[in-house]
Amino acid sequence: FDQPVYRVKVLENVAPGTLLLTVRASDPDEGANGKVTYKFRKINDKQSLLFHLHESTGEMTVAKNLDYEECSLYEMEIQAEDGGGLKGRTKVVIMVEDVNDNRPEVTITSLFSPVREDAPPGTVIVLFNAHDQDSGKNGQVVCSIQENPSFKLENSVDDYYRLLTAQILDREEASEYNITVTATDRGTPPMSAEIHITLYVADINDNPPAFSQTSYSVYLPENNPRGTSIFSVTAHDPDDSENAKVTYSLVENTFQGAPLSSYISINSDTGVLYALQSFDYEQFRNLQMQVQASDSGQPPLSSTVSLTVFLLDQNDNAPKILYPSLPTDGSTGVELAPRSAEPGYLVTKVVAVDRDSGQNAWLSYRLLKASEPGLFTVGLRSGEVRTARALLDRDALKQSLLVAVQDHGEPPLSATITLTVAVADSIPDILADLGSINPPADPDSDITLYLVVAVAVVSCVFLLFVLALLALRLRRWHASHLLRAATSELTGVPASHIVGVHGVQTFLQTYSQEFSLTPDSGKSHLIFPQPNYADTLLSQESCGKSEPLCSSAEPKFPIDDTPLVPVSLGRFPLYYS
Repeated sequence: FDQPVYRVKVLENVAPGTLLLTVRASDPDEGANGKVTYKFRKINDKQSLLFHLHESTGEMTVAKNLDYEECSLYEMEIQAEDGGGLKGRTKVVIMVEDVNDNRPEVTITSLFSPVREDAPPGTVIVLFNAHDQDSGKNGQVVCSIQENPSFKLENSVDDYYRLLTAQILDREEASEYNITVTATDRGTPPMSAEIHITLYVADINDNPPAFSQTSYSVYLPENNPRGTSIFSVTAHDPDDSENAKVTYSLVENTFQGAPLSSYISINSDTGVLYALQSFDYEQFRNLQMQVQASDSGQPPLSSTVSLTVFLLDQNDNAPKILYPSLPTDGSTGVELAPRSAEPGYLVTKVVAVDRDSGQNAWLSYRLLKASEPGLFTVGLRSGEVRTARALLDRDALKQSLLVAVQDHGEPPLSATITLTVAVADSIPDILADLGSINPPADPDSDITLYLVVAVAVVSCVFLLFVLALLALRLRRWHASHLLRAATSELTGVPASHIVGVHGVQTFLQTYSQEFSLTPDSGKSHLIFPQPNYADTLLSQESCGKSEPLCSSAEPKFPIDDTPLVPVSLGRFPLYYS
Protein backbone atom coordinates (compact mmCIF):
# COMPACT_ATOMS: atom_id res chain seq x y z
CA PHE A 1 0.00 0.00 0.00
CA ASP A 2 1.12 3.48 -0.66
CA GLN A 3 0.06 4.55 2.90
CA PRO A 4 0.32 2.55 6.07
CA VAL A 5 -2.82 4.30 7.46
CA TYR A 6 -5.67 5.86 5.54
CA ARG A 7 -7.67 8.52 7.38
CA VAL A 8 -10.89 10.12 6.19
CA LYS A 9 -13.56 12.40 7.65
CA VAL A 10 -17.14 12.16 6.53
CA LEU A 11 -20.34 13.90 7.56
CA GLU A 12 -22.89 11.65 9.07
CA ASN A 13 -25.53 12.76 6.67
CA VAL A 14 -23.69 11.70 3.44
CA ALA A 15 -25.81 9.77 1.05
CA PRO A 16 -25.25 6.06 0.45
CA GLY A 17 -22.82 5.44 -2.45
CA THR A 18 -20.60 8.37 -1.58
CA LEU A 19 -16.88 7.63 -2.23
CA LEU A 20 -14.89 7.83 0.96
CA LEU A 21 -11.35 6.98 -0.23
CA THR A 22 -9.34 4.78 -2.59
CA VAL A 23 -6.59 2.51 -1.36
CA ARG A 24 -3.74 1.54 -3.71
CA ALA A 25 -1.21 -1.25 -3.42
CA SER A 26 1.58 -1.89 -5.96
CA ASP A 27 3.27 -5.23 -6.82
CA PRO A 28 6.40 -5.22 -8.96
CA ASP A 29 5.78 -8.71 -10.19
CA GLU A 30 4.45 -9.26 -13.62
CA GLY A 31 1.58 -11.07 -14.92
CA ALA A 32 -0.70 -12.79 -12.50
CA ASN A 33 1.76 -12.26 -9.71
CA GLY A 34 1.40 -8.56 -9.98
CA LYS A 35 -2.46 -8.44 -10.14
CA VAL A 36 -3.74 -7.11 -6.75
CA THR A 37 -7.24 -7.59 -5.21
CA TYR A 38 -8.61 -5.80 -2.10
CA LYS A 39 -10.86 -6.95 0.74
CA PHE A 40 -11.74 -6.05 4.35
CA ARG A 41 -9.94 -7.74 7.17
CA LYS A 42 -10.86 -7.51 10.88
CA ILE A 43 -14.24 -5.83 10.37
CA ASN A 44 -17.39 -6.60 12.34
CA ASP A 45 -20.71 -7.38 10.85
CA LYS A 46 -22.17 -3.94 11.56
CA GLN A 47 -19.34 -2.13 9.84
CA SER A 48 -19.49 -4.45 6.88
CA LEU A 49 -23.01 -3.30 6.29
CA LEU A 50 -22.11 0.38 6.36
CA PHE A 51 -19.18 0.37 3.92
CA HIS A 52 -18.39 -1.20 0.57
CA LEU A 53 -14.86 -1.93 -0.86
CA HIS A 54 -14.33 -2.49 -4.58
CA GLU A 55 -11.95 -5.47 -4.80
CA SER A 56 -10.28 -4.38 -8.03
CA THR A 57 -10.06 -0.60 -7.70
CA GLY A 58 -9.78 -0.26 -3.94
CA GLU A 59 -12.56 2.35 -3.85
CA MET A 60 -14.36 2.48 -0.53
CA THR A 61 -17.94 3.88 -0.54
CA VAL A 62 -20.77 4.40 2.00
CA ALA A 63 -23.29 1.59 1.80
CA LYS A 64 -25.83 2.89 4.36
CA ASN A 65 -26.60 6.11 6.26
CA LEU A 66 -24.13 6.91 8.92
CA ASP A 67 -25.17 8.12 12.38
CA TYR A 68 -22.77 10.08 14.47
CA GLU A 69 -24.87 9.45 17.55
CA GLU A 70 -24.39 5.68 17.09
CA CYS A 71 -20.71 5.69 16.23
CA SER A 72 -18.36 8.53 15.44
CA LEU A 73 -15.19 6.52 14.61
CA TYR A 74 -14.65 3.38 12.52
CA GLU A 75 -11.34 1.50 12.28
CA MET A 76 -10.69 -1.47 9.98
CA GLU A 77 -7.98 -3.19 7.98
CA ILE A 78 -7.86 -3.71 4.24
CA GLN A 79 -5.84 -6.52 2.77
CA ALA A 80 -4.29 -6.56 -0.71
CA GLU A 81 -3.42 -9.94 -2.24
CA ASP A 82 -1.63 -10.69 -5.53
CA GLY A 83 -2.06 -13.67 -7.75
CA GLY A 84 0.83 -15.50 -6.19
CA GLY A 85 -0.74 -15.43 -2.76
CA LEU A 86 1.36 -12.72 -1.24
CA LYS A 87 -0.57 -10.21 0.96
CA GLY A 88 -0.17 -6.69 2.16
CA ARG A 89 -2.25 -4.80 4.79
CA THR A 90 -3.17 -1.21 5.61
CA LYS A 91 -5.33 0.48 8.24
CA VAL A 92 -8.33 2.68 7.47
CA VAL A 93 -9.72 5.15 10.02
CA ILE A 94 -13.09 6.75 9.20
CA MET A 95 -14.11 9.68 11.40
CA VAL A 96 -17.80 10.56 11.20
CA GLU A 97 -18.47 14.25 11.74
CA ASP A 98 -21.64 15.33 13.51
CA VAL A 99 -24.32 17.41 11.83
CA ASN A 100 -27.28 19.07 13.57
CA ASP A 101 -29.83 16.46 12.71
CA ASN A 102 -31.47 15.94 16.11
CA ARG A 103 -34.00 18.19 17.86
CA PRO A 104 -33.63 18.93 21.54
CA GLU A 105 -35.67 16.76 23.89
CA VAL A 106 -37.44 18.10 27.00
CA THR A 107 -38.42 15.76 29.83
CA ILE A 108 -40.59 16.97 32.72
CA THR A 109 -39.44 15.49 35.98
CA SER A 110 -41.84 17.29 38.40
CA LEU A 111 -45.05 19.27 37.99
CA PHE A 112 -46.74 20.97 40.96
CA SER A 113 -50.30 21.74 39.85
CA PRO A 114 -52.58 23.22 41.03
CA VAL A 115 -50.69 25.94 42.79
CA ARG A 116 -52.34 28.11 45.45
CA GLU A 117 -53.00 31.61 44.32
CA ASP A 118 -51.35 32.95 47.46
CA ALA A 119 -48.09 31.06 46.75
CA PRO A 120 -45.15 33.42 47.33
CA PRO A 121 -42.96 34.51 44.38
CA GLY A 122 -40.22 31.97 43.58
CA THR A 123 -42.44 28.93 44.16
CA VAL A 124 -41.23 26.04 41.95
CA ILE A 125 -43.92 24.87 39.57
CA VAL A 126 -42.10 22.64 37.05
CA LEU A 127 -38.75 20.84 36.97
CA PHE A 128 -37.59 19.53 33.55
CA ASN A 129 -34.48 18.40 31.65
CA ALA A 130 -33.51 19.54 28.14
CA HIS A 131 -30.85 17.66 26.12
CA ASP A 132 -29.74 17.11 22.50
CA GLN A 133 -28.14 13.94 21.09
CA ASP A 134 -25.94 15.98 18.85
CA SER A 135 -22.51 17.05 19.95
CA GLY A 136 -20.73 20.28 20.31
CA LYS A 137 -22.82 23.28 19.65
CA ASN A 138 -25.36 21.05 17.99
CA GLY A 139 -25.97 19.48 21.38
CA GLN A 140 -26.06 22.70 23.40
CA VAL A 141 -29.67 23.51 24.33
CA VAL A 142 -31.16 26.79 25.48
CA CYS A 143 -34.74 26.88 26.95
CA SER A 144 -37.11 29.80 27.12
CA ILE A 145 -40.80 30.65 27.75
CA GLN A 146 -43.03 33.28 26.22
CA GLU A 147 -43.19 36.64 27.89
CA ASN A 148 -45.24 36.27 31.06
CA PRO A 149 -44.82 38.48 34.12
CA SER A 150 -46.17 35.79 36.41
CA PHE A 151 -43.45 33.18 35.70
CA LYS A 152 -39.72 32.91 35.14
CA LEU A 153 -37.36 30.13 33.98
CA GLU A 154 -34.05 29.29 35.60
CA ASN A 155 -31.26 26.87 34.61
CA SER A 156 -30.28 24.98 37.71
CA VAL A 157 -27.70 22.23 37.00
CA ASP A 158 -26.38 21.18 33.58
CA ASP A 159 -29.40 20.66 31.38
CA TYR A 160 -31.95 20.93 34.20
CA TYR A 161 -34.38 23.82 34.37
CA ARG A 162 -37.07 24.95 36.77
CA LEU A 163 -40.13 27.12 36.23
CA LEU A 164 -40.88 29.54 39.09
CA THR A 165 -43.60 32.03 39.97
CA ALA A 166 -42.48 35.60 39.53
CA GLN A 167 -45.33 37.17 41.50
CA ILE A 168 -48.41 36.26 43.56
CA LEU A 169 -51.09 34.73 41.33
CA ASP A 170 -54.75 35.72 41.29
CA ARG A 171 -57.22 32.97 40.45
CA GLU A 172 -59.97 35.52 39.91
CA GLU A 173 -57.94 37.01 37.04
CA ALA A 174 -56.72 33.69 35.58
CA SER A 175 -57.71 30.29 36.92
CA GLU A 176 -55.29 28.44 34.63
CA TYR A 177 -52.18 29.15 32.55
CA ASN A 178 -50.93 27.50 29.37
CA ILE A 179 -47.14 27.81 29.40
CA THR A 180 -45.01 26.91 26.37
CA VAL A 181 -41.36 25.99 26.95
CA THR A 182 -39.12 26.19 23.85
CA ALA A 183 -35.80 24.29 23.76
CA THR A 184 -33.37 25.37 20.98
CA ASP A 185 -29.88 24.01 20.20
CA ARG A 186 -26.96 26.06 18.94
CA GLY A 187 -26.46 24.13 15.71
CA THR A 188 -26.47 25.54 12.22
CA PRO A 189 -29.23 25.73 11.36
CA PRO A 190 -30.61 25.54 14.90
CA MET A 191 -33.32 23.05 15.75
CA SER A 192 -35.91 23.46 18.48
CA ALA A 193 -38.67 21.64 20.32
CA GLU A 194 -41.66 22.82 22.39
CA ILE A 195 -43.61 21.47 25.33
CA HIS A 196 -46.90 22.81 26.67
CA ILE A 197 -47.60 22.93 30.38
CA THR A 198 -51.11 23.59 31.79
CA LEU A 199 -51.00 25.08 35.26
CA TYR A 200 -54.14 25.34 37.41
CA VAL A 201 -54.47 27.91 40.19
CA ALA A 202 -56.15 26.76 43.42
CA ASP A 203 -58.64 29.18 44.94
CA ILE A 204 -58.34 30.64 48.42
CA ASN A 205 -60.99 32.70 50.18
CA ASP A 206 -59.44 36.08 49.49
CA ASN A 207 -62.51 37.95 48.22
CA PRO A 208 -65.53 38.99 50.29
CA PRO A 209 -68.99 39.03 48.66
CA ALA A 210 -69.67 42.27 46.82
CA PHE A 211 -73.04 43.97 46.28
CA SER A 212 -73.85 45.54 42.95
CA GLN A 213 -74.64 48.88 44.65
CA THR A 214 -73.27 50.72 47.63
CA SER A 215 -76.80 51.31 48.96
CA TYR A 216 -80.37 50.39 48.07
CA SER A 217 -83.63 52.34 48.26
CA VAL A 218 -86.98 50.55 48.36
CA TYR A 219 -90.39 52.20 48.01
CA LEU A 220 -93.27 50.36 49.66
CA PRO A 221 -96.92 51.49 49.96
CA GLU A 222 -98.13 51.52 53.54
CA ASN A 223 -100.73 49.05 54.83
CA ASN A 224 -98.91 46.27 53.03
CA PRO A 225 -100.02 42.68 53.79
CA ARG A 226 -97.88 40.74 56.22
CA GLY A 227 -95.33 38.53 54.49
CA THR A 228 -95.10 40.73 51.41
CA SER A 229 -91.86 40.42 49.43
CA ILE A 230 -90.48 43.93 49.31
CA PHE A 231 -87.03 43.61 47.73
CA SER A 232 -84.19 41.28 46.79
CA VAL A 233 -80.47 41.92 47.26
CA THR A 234 -77.73 40.03 45.46
CA ALA A 235 -74.04 39.79 46.27
CA HIS A 236 -71.42 38.16 44.05
CA ASP A 237 -68.29 36.41 45.29
CA PRO A 238 -65.56 35.91 42.64
CA ASP A 239 -64.06 33.00 44.58
CA ASP A 240 -64.80 29.38 43.76
CA SER A 241 -66.83 26.56 45.30
CA GLU A 242 -67.61 26.99 48.99
CA ASN A 243 -65.64 30.23 49.06
CA ALA A 244 -68.24 31.70 46.69
CA LYS A 245 -71.39 30.40 48.45
CA VAL A 246 -73.12 33.48 49.84
CA THR A 247 -75.62 33.66 52.71
CA TYR A 248 -77.57 36.77 53.69
CA SER A 249 -78.58 38.15 57.06
CA LEU A 250 -79.70 41.36 58.71
CA VAL A 251 -77.30 43.17 61.00
CA GLU A 252 -78.84 43.17 64.46
CA ASN A 253 -80.36 46.51 65.31
CA THR A 254 -83.35 48.03 67.08
CA PHE A 255 -86.03 50.25 65.65
CA GLN A 256 -88.51 52.17 67.81
CA GLY A 257 -87.50 50.03 70.76
CA ALA A 258 -88.14 46.70 69.01
CA PRO A 259 -85.67 44.35 67.28
CA LEU A 260 -85.31 44.96 63.58
CA SER A 261 -86.03 41.28 62.99
CA SER A 262 -89.61 41.86 64.15
CA TYR A 263 -90.18 44.18 61.17
CA ILE A 264 -88.15 42.60 58.35
CA SER A 265 -86.88 39.10 57.59
CA ILE A 266 -84.53 37.94 54.85
CA ASN A 267 -84.13 34.62 53.08
CA SER A 268 -80.58 33.54 53.84
CA ASP A 269 -80.16 31.78 50.49
CA THR A 270 -81.91 34.09 48.02
CA GLY A 271 -81.57 37.50 49.69
CA VAL A 272 -85.32 38.23 49.38
CA LEU A 273 -86.63 40.56 52.09
CA TYR A 274 -90.12 40.14 53.55
CA ALA A 275 -92.25 42.49 55.63
CA LEU A 276 -93.34 40.87 58.88
CA GLN A 277 -95.76 43.67 59.74
CA SER A 278 -98.17 45.96 58.02
CA PHE A 279 -96.35 49.29 58.04
CA ASP A 280 -98.05 52.59 58.85
CA TYR A 281 -96.79 55.74 57.18
CA GLU A 282 -98.07 57.80 60.09
CA GLN A 283 -95.90 55.85 62.55
CA PHE A 284 -92.65 56.09 60.60
CA ARG A 285 -91.66 57.27 57.14
CA ASN A 286 -88.64 55.06 56.48
CA LEU A 287 -86.87 52.02 57.85
CA GLN A 288 -83.10 51.75 57.62
CA MET A 289 -81.14 48.52 57.94
CA GLN A 290 -77.83 46.86 57.12
CA VAL A 291 -77.80 43.67 55.04
CA GLN A 292 -74.76 41.42 55.46
CA ALA A 293 -73.53 38.90 52.89
CA SER A 294 -71.10 36.21 54.10
CA ASP A 295 -69.34 33.46 52.16
CA SER A 296 -68.68 29.91 53.39
CA GLY A 297 -64.90 30.03 53.21
CA GLN A 298 -62.48 29.43 56.06
CA PRO A 299 -62.30 31.93 57.54
CA PRO A 300 -65.55 33.42 56.16
CA LEU A 301 -65.49 36.90 54.65
CA SER A 302 -68.42 39.29 54.64
CA SER A 303 -69.58 42.69 53.50
CA THR A 304 -72.55 44.90 54.32
CA VAL A 305 -74.77 47.27 52.40
CA SER A 306 -77.27 49.83 53.64
CA LEU A 307 -80.91 49.47 52.61
CA THR A 308 -83.63 52.03 53.27
CA VAL A 309 -87.33 51.22 52.95
CA PHE A 310 -89.35 54.37 52.18
CA LEU A 311 -93.07 54.10 52.89
CA LEU A 312 -95.51 55.60 50.41
CA ASP A 313 -98.53 57.27 51.96
CA GLN A 314 -102.04 56.01 51.28
CA ASN A 315 -105.24 57.84 52.07
CA ASP A 316 -106.12 55.87 55.19
CA ASN A 317 -106.80 58.75 57.60
CA ALA A 318 -109.86 60.95 57.56
CA PRO A 319 -109.45 64.65 58.35
CA LYS A 320 -109.57 65.53 62.04
CA ILE A 321 -111.25 68.77 63.07
CA LEU A 322 -109.28 70.63 65.72
CA TYR A 323 -111.42 73.76 65.98
CA PRO A 324 -114.08 74.32 66.96
CA SER A 325 -113.78 71.40 69.36
CA LEU A 326 -116.82 69.81 70.85
CA PRO A 327 -117.40 70.80 74.53
CA THR A 328 -116.89 68.00 77.02
CA ASP A 329 -119.44 69.26 79.60
CA GLY A 330 -122.48 68.45 77.46
CA SER A 331 -123.11 72.03 76.39
CA THR A 332 -123.20 73.30 72.82
CA GLY A 333 -120.48 75.58 71.55
CA VAL A 334 -121.84 78.79 70.10
CA GLU A 335 -120.22 81.27 67.72
CA LEU A 336 -121.35 84.91 67.80
CA ALA A 337 -122.41 86.90 64.73
CA PRO A 338 -123.68 90.46 65.44
CA ARG A 339 -126.72 91.59 63.53
CA SER A 340 -124.78 94.58 62.34
CA ALA A 341 -122.23 92.35 60.58
CA GLU A 342 -121.55 93.27 56.99
CA PRO A 343 -121.30 90.68 54.16
CA GLY A 344 -117.99 88.87 54.45
CA TYR A 345 -117.83 89.14 58.24
CA LEU A 346 -115.61 86.39 59.70
CA VAL A 347 -117.76 84.41 62.08
CA THR A 348 -115.37 81.56 62.85
CA LYS A 349 -112.87 79.29 61.19
CA VAL A 350 -112.88 75.53 60.94
CA VAL A 351 -109.40 74.15 61.49
CA ALA A 352 -108.69 70.53 60.48
CA VAL A 353 -105.60 68.42 59.93
CA ASP A 354 -104.95 65.15 58.13
CA ARG A 355 -102.26 62.72 59.29
CA ASP A 356 -101.63 61.70 55.69
CA SER A 357 -99.26 63.60 53.45
CA GLY A 358 -99.19 65.14 50.02
CA GLN A 359 -102.44 65.17 48.14
CA ASN A 360 -103.97 62.85 50.75
CA ALA A 361 -103.63 65.68 53.29
CA TRP A 362 -104.82 68.48 51.01
CA LEU A 363 -108.12 69.59 52.60
CA SER A 364 -111.10 71.44 51.23
CA TYR A 365 -114.09 72.81 53.14
CA ARG A 366 -117.69 73.13 52.07
CA LEU A 367 -121.05 73.90 53.61
CA LEU A 368 -123.32 70.88 53.44
CA LYS A 369 -126.44 72.23 55.09
CA ALA A 370 -127.60 75.40 56.82
CA SER A 371 -130.77 76.30 58.66
CA GLU A 372 -130.79 79.55 56.66
CA PRO A 373 -129.44 78.84 53.16
CA GLY A 374 -127.50 81.66 51.60
CA LEU A 375 -126.69 83.37 54.87
CA PHE A 376 -123.18 81.95 55.41
CA THR A 377 -120.33 80.77 53.20
CA VAL A 378 -117.30 78.59 53.93
CA GLY A 379 -113.88 79.17 52.35
CA LEU A 380 -112.93 76.23 50.13
CA ARG A 381 -109.29 76.20 51.25
CA SER A 382 -109.28 78.34 54.41
CA GLY A 383 -112.31 76.92 56.21
CA GLU A 384 -113.37 80.45 57.21
CA VAL A 385 -117.09 80.84 57.91
CA ARG A 386 -118.24 84.27 56.75
CA THR A 387 -121.56 85.98 56.26
CA ALA A 388 -122.75 85.98 52.68
CA ARG A 389 -125.16 88.89 53.17
CA ALA A 390 -126.18 91.37 55.79
CA LEU A 391 -128.12 89.95 58.74
CA LEU A 392 -131.79 90.85 58.92
CA ASP A 393 -134.19 91.10 61.80
CA ARG A 394 -136.16 88.17 60.47
CA ASP A 395 -133.11 85.93 60.67
CA ALA A 396 -133.38 83.47 63.53
CA LEU A 397 -131.24 84.00 66.59
CA LYS A 398 -129.78 80.51 66.37
CA GLN A 399 -128.32 79.31 63.09
CA SER A 400 -127.08 75.77 62.53
CA LEU A 401 -124.37 74.99 59.94
CA LEU A 402 -123.08 71.57 58.85
CA VAL A 403 -119.53 71.90 57.50
CA ALA A 404 -117.68 69.04 55.77
CA VAL A 405 -113.91 68.73 55.49
CA GLN A 406 -112.65 66.44 52.71
CA ASP A 407 -109.18 65.42 51.57
CA HIS A 408 -108.08 64.81 47.98
CA GLY A 409 -107.00 61.20 48.37
CA GLU A 410 -108.23 58.30 46.34
CA PRO A 411 -110.84 57.51 47.54
CA PRO A 412 -111.45 60.80 49.39
CA LEU A 413 -112.20 60.76 53.12
CA SER A 414 -114.14 63.42 54.99
CA ALA A 415 -115.32 64.60 58.40
CA THR A 416 -118.21 66.87 59.39
CA ILE A 417 -118.96 69.28 62.21
CA THR A 418 -122.11 71.14 63.17
CA LEU A 419 -121.65 74.80 64.05
CA THR A 420 -124.13 76.84 66.07
CA VAL A 421 -124.06 80.56 65.31
CA ALA A 422 -125.92 82.99 67.57
CA VAL A 423 -127.13 86.13 65.81
CA ALA A 424 -127.12 88.92 68.38
CA ASP A 425 -125.53 92.28 68.98
CA SER A 426 -124.39 91.55 72.53
CA ILE A 427 -123.74 88.64 74.83
CA PRO A 428 -126.61 89.51 77.25
CA ASP A 429 -129.01 89.21 74.33
CA ILE A 430 -127.66 85.75 73.70
CA LEU A 431 -128.07 84.70 77.31
CA ALA A 432 -131.62 86.02 77.40
CA ASP A 433 -132.77 84.43 74.19
CA LEU A 434 -130.93 81.14 73.95
CA GLY A 435 -132.91 79.58 76.79
CA SER A 436 -136.23 80.17 75.03
CA ILE A 437 -135.17 78.98 71.61
CA ASN A 438 -135.54 75.37 70.77
CA PRO A 439 -133.11 73.96 68.36
CA PRO A 440 -134.53 73.77 64.83
CA ALA A 441 -136.02 70.50 63.90
CA ASP A 442 -133.85 68.39 61.81
CA PRO A 443 -135.73 67.19 58.67
CA ASP A 444 -133.73 64.04 58.73
CA SER A 445 -134.84 63.28 62.29
CA ASP A 446 -138.54 63.84 61.26
CA ILE A 447 -138.18 61.42 58.38
CA THR A 448 -136.65 58.89 60.73
CA LEU A 449 -139.56 59.31 63.16
CA TYR A 450 -142.07 58.73 60.36
CA LEU A 451 -140.30 55.61 59.29
CA VAL A 452 -140.27 54.26 62.85
CA VAL A 453 -144.01 54.94 63.29
CA ALA A 454 -144.82 53.30 59.94
CA VAL A 455 -142.86 50.21 60.83
CA ALA A 456 -144.59 50.01 64.24
CA VAL A 457 -148.08 50.30 62.68
CA VAL A 458 -147.37 47.61 60.12
CA SER A 459 -146.02 45.34 62.83
CA CYS A 460 -149.15 45.84 65.00
CA VAL A 461 -151.51 45.12 62.10
CA PHE A 462 -149.62 41.98 61.27
CA LEU A 463 -149.74 40.86 64.92
CA LEU A 464 -153.52 41.46 65.12
CA PHE A 465 -154.04 39.47 61.95
CA VAL A 466 -152.09 36.55 63.36
CA LEU A 467 -154.07 36.68 66.63
CA ALA A 468 -157.41 36.73 64.77
CA LEU A 469 -156.41 33.81 62.63
CA LEU A 470 -155.36 31.88 65.74
CA ALA A 471 -158.70 32.62 67.47
CA LEU A 472 -160.61 31.45 64.42
CA ARG A 473 -158.68 28.20 64.40
CA LEU A 474 -159.40 27.68 68.10
CA ARG A 475 -163.16 28.23 67.61
CA ARG A 476 -163.28 25.76 64.76
CA TRP A 477 -161.51 23.22 66.86
CA HIS A 478 -163.99 23.78 69.74
CA ALA A 479 -167.02 23.44 67.38
CA SER A 480 -165.71 20.15 66.03
CA HIS A 481 -165.66 18.77 69.61
CA LEU A 482 -169.29 19.88 70.14
CA LEU A 483 -170.34 18.19 66.87
CA ARG A 484 -168.85 14.93 67.98
CA ALA A 485 -170.87 15.15 71.22
CA ALA A 486 -174.12 15.79 69.24
CA THR A 487 -173.58 12.95 66.83
CA SER A 488 -173.15 10.61 69.74
CA GLU A 489 -176.88 11.31 70.77
CA LEU A 490 -178.08 10.33 67.29
CA THR A 491 -176.74 6.85 67.51
CA GLY A 492 -179.58 4.29 67.64
CA VAL A 493 -182.03 6.34 65.55
CA PRO A 494 -183.22 4.33 62.47
CA ALA A 495 -181.78 5.42 59.27
CA SER A 496 -185.27 5.77 57.79
CA HIS A 497 -186.00 8.58 60.21
CA ILE A 498 -183.13 10.51 58.80
CA VAL A 499 -183.04 9.43 55.22
CA GLY A 500 -186.22 8.86 53.12
CA VAL A 501 -189.59 10.75 52.75
CA HIS A 502 -193.01 8.79 52.88
CA GLY A 503 -191.25 5.52 52.44
CA VAL A 504 -189.28 6.68 49.38
CA GLN A 505 -185.82 5.19 49.49
CA THR A 506 -183.24 7.47 48.09
CA PHE A 507 -179.97 6.28 46.76
CA LEU A 508 -177.40 9.05 46.57
CA GLN A 509 -174.22 8.82 44.57
CA THR A 510 -173.19 12.30 45.69
CA TYR A 511 -174.69 13.99 48.76
CA SER A 512 -173.92 17.28 50.41
CA GLN A 513 -175.86 18.45 53.48
CA GLU A 514 -175.70 21.47 55.69
CA PHE A 515 -177.08 21.47 59.23
CA SER A 516 -176.78 23.44 62.41
CA LEU A 517 -176.96 22.72 66.10
CA THR A 518 -179.12 24.88 68.44
CA PRO A 519 -179.14 24.46 72.17
CA ASP A 520 -182.71 23.94 73.59
CA SER A 521 -183.33 22.87 77.18
CA GLY A 522 -179.90 21.39 77.35
CA LYS A 523 -180.47 19.40 74.15
CA SER A 524 -179.00 19.94 70.72
CA HIS A 525 -181.28 20.18 67.68
CA LEU A 526 -180.23 19.61 64.05
CA ILE A 527 -181.56 22.00 61.43
CA PHE A 528 -181.42 20.62 57.90
CA PRO A 529 -181.71 23.19 55.13
CA GLN A 530 -182.81 22.12 51.66
CA PRO A 531 -180.56 19.17 50.68
CA ASN A 532 -178.92 18.72 47.34
CA TYR A 533 -179.35 15.47 45.52
CA ALA A 534 -177.59 14.02 42.53
CA ASP A 535 -178.16 10.79 40.68
CA THR A 536 -181.35 10.09 42.73
CA LEU A 537 -183.41 6.94 41.89
CA LEU A 538 -187.11 7.05 43.14
CA SER A 539 -189.53 4.08 43.62
CA GLN A 540 -193.29 4.71 43.29
CA GLU A 541 -194.21 2.02 45.73
CA SER A 542 -191.85 3.27 48.33
CA CYS A 543 -193.29 6.77 48.04
CA GLY A 544 -196.69 5.52 49.08
CA LYS A 545 -195.52 4.74 52.54
CA SER A 546 -195.94 7.43 55.13
CA GLU A 547 -192.82 8.71 56.79
CA PRO A 548 -192.75 11.49 59.32
CA LEU A 549 -189.95 13.23 57.53
CA CYS A 550 -191.84 13.31 54.23
CA SER A 551 -195.41 14.07 55.43
CA SER A 552 -194.63 17.11 57.44
CA ALA A 553 -193.59 20.26 55.70
CA GLU A 554 -192.23 21.67 58.94
CA PRO A 555 -188.94 20.58 60.28
CA LYS A 556 -188.79 18.42 63.33
CA PHE A 557 -186.23 20.66 64.82
CA PRO A 558 -187.17 24.22 65.71
CA ILE A 559 -185.27 27.01 64.03
CA ASP A 560 -184.55 30.18 65.90
CA ASP A 561 -182.88 33.40 64.89
CA THR A 562 -179.61 32.53 66.54
CA PRO A 563 -176.71 33.49 64.23
CA LEU A 564 -174.94 30.57 62.76
CA VAL A 565 -171.23 30.01 62.87
CA PRO A 566 -169.80 27.72 60.19
CA VAL A 567 -167.79 24.82 61.50
CA SER A 568 -166.11 22.37 59.15
CA LEU A 569 -166.52 18.64 59.79
CA GLY A 570 -165.13 16.58 56.94
CA ARG A 571 -167.34 16.94 53.85
CA PHE A 572 -170.26 18.22 55.93
CA PRO A 573 -170.18 21.96 56.83
CA LEU A 574 -171.85 22.55 60.23
CA TYR A 575 -173.38 25.71 61.57
CA TYR A 576 -173.18 26.17 65.26
CA SER A 577 -175.20 28.80 67.14
